[in-house]
Amino acid sequence: MTETRTHGPADAAGRAGHPGQPEGDAETTLRVSMRNFRARLAGRPPAQRGHPHATTRSAAELAVLSARPHDGPREPYRAHVHWERGYARLVVLADLAACLAASGLAYLLRFGGFIQFAQTPTSSRPYLFITLGLPIAWIAAVALNRGYEHRFLGGGSEEFRRVLNAAVRLVALVAVASYATKAEVARGYLLILFPTATVLTLAGRVVVRARLHRMRRAGKCQHRVLVVGSGESAASLVRIARRDLTTGWNVVGVCLDRAPGLHSADRPDRAGFDLAGVPIVGTSEALEDAIRRTEASAVAFSPQIDGERLHRALWALEGSDVDVLVSSAITDVTGPRIHLRPVAGLPLLHIEEPELTGARRLMKGALDRTVALCVVLAGLPLFITLGLAVRLTSRGPAIFKQTRVGQRGKEFTMFKFRSMVMDAETRKADLAERNEGAGELFKMRDDPRVTRVGKFLRKWSLDELPQLFNVLNGTMSLVGPRPPLPSEVANYADDVHRRLMVKPGLTGLWQVSGRSDLDWDESVRLDLRYVENWSLAMDLIILWRTLFAVIKREGAY
Repeated sequence: MTETRTHGPADAAGRAGHPGQPEGDAETTLRVSMRNFRARLAGRPPAQRGHPHATTRSAAELAVLSARPHDGPREPYRAHVHWERGYARLVVLADLAACLAASGLAYLLRFGGFIQFAQTPTSSRPYLFITLGLPIAWIAAVALNRGYEHRFLGGGSEEFRRVLNAAVRLVALVAVASYATKAEVARGYLLILFPTATVLTLAGRVVVRARLHRMRRAGKCQHRVLVVGSGESAASLVRIARRDLTTGWNVVGVCLDRAPGLHSADRPDRAGFDLAGVPIVGTSEALEDAIRRTEASAVAFSPQIDGERLHRALWALEGSDVDVLVSSAITDVTGPRIHLRPVAGLPLLHIEEPELTGARRLMKGALDRTVALCVVLAGLPLFITLGLAVRLTSRGPAIFKQTRVGQRGKEFTMFKFRSMVMDAETRKADLAERNEGAGELFKMRDDPRVTRVGKFLRKWSLDELPQLFNVLNGTMSLVGPRPPLPSEVANYADDVHRRLMVKPGLTGLWQVSGRSDLDWDESVRLDLRYVENWSLAMDLIILWRTLFAVIKREGAY
């Protein structure tokens, strides 16, 4: 790839051969390249030239080379993502402010007389120096743990995991240093300092990330991404990039990994084609020129691209600050299930089976019941108030019972506050033409069967609170796939039945990703993704995001 930085057809042909090849052989090299290209299209083996160092060029590469101005060698391409540096500085300042606040709070609580401790240090001056110096050590620890690298900032849980690892290592370092130097450090001071610093740092990063996501939704702070792959796989990457605007992917072009020049901007007479609304700017054999043309800062390869072509692309992009991303052929499998296993020098992906039983499942069940019991006891007055509101404003019971399908296909009775009129099911057939859902789902934004109180309950997701009793009796979980109706399960495809391998959830990926605004295929994909990759950490993150989804009332109708 890097050998093609020439200008003009003669130079292109001359560089195609040996570096010392005379200019008189340029025309011969061009003819051989075109002849080989025609031979490939006809299914014949390419002609071999006698020169031992001759390299065959594709027609697309020659077309691009001939279109370049004759102005001498070009400067190496460098990607410029100016907002990343500003965002990284903002994160550093947020971490510094969090640690300063934690240090000041720990000093005031330990030595300010607000709390009486059994033992009091002879002097508080050393702790004053620790209070002022610890923020610097905190920033250094996070930096050494690579917590400020651009690829970890702004998305995913890896950013928070690195902060936690840095905090644990710094605590261990302070403990070892105190033991080695026999320094007497007030344990109450440290017990206040480090947990507070960790919590405030994580909270600060959540706030900064929320600001970044708002800017990305407004079309700012984005990466210019060039997608490389065959037609359908490239289109799939484009759709994934458009699915969530907070990822910051602005797909600026597509390079097709196919016969060069057929649908490519490398050929002026065949320009103007697009894939999923994104312009096709070249082929993978002229990748460097496509990157320059689109000013891309990242290149995303589909899994179908061959290893040799990927290696050439990596060599060509060395020193360009362009991020290289390779999509896995195994979609929706993430987290601890994926490990690299080297076999005969080849890095292979080892994919573990989803954990459906065992100790972690027992811990999940214990967490579900504990949290559900605490919420029910604390919210008992709210339950009574909502039940009376439903009962007194419309005819029928306050609690709506419906048969749903749970783990391993077992049916159970699900509880909800009634939000519809009593004859809602019989009136459903009359509203079939107004169904806004897809697949097996029936959804309407302005459903006439919903009562006045029911609209309020659905708006704030309060109608689902009685499902906490399902969590207590073990038929549901706090987090899991959406509980389906028996009529839905009867029409499931074979792979969709994997949703029933775990307990359905009061909330899940489907709820924090749009709920009723999702189409059927997207809802199924999110449920299957949870089944394949569930973990206690994921459950806690989903529960946290559920609070904001309820406040924003996204997809609640």
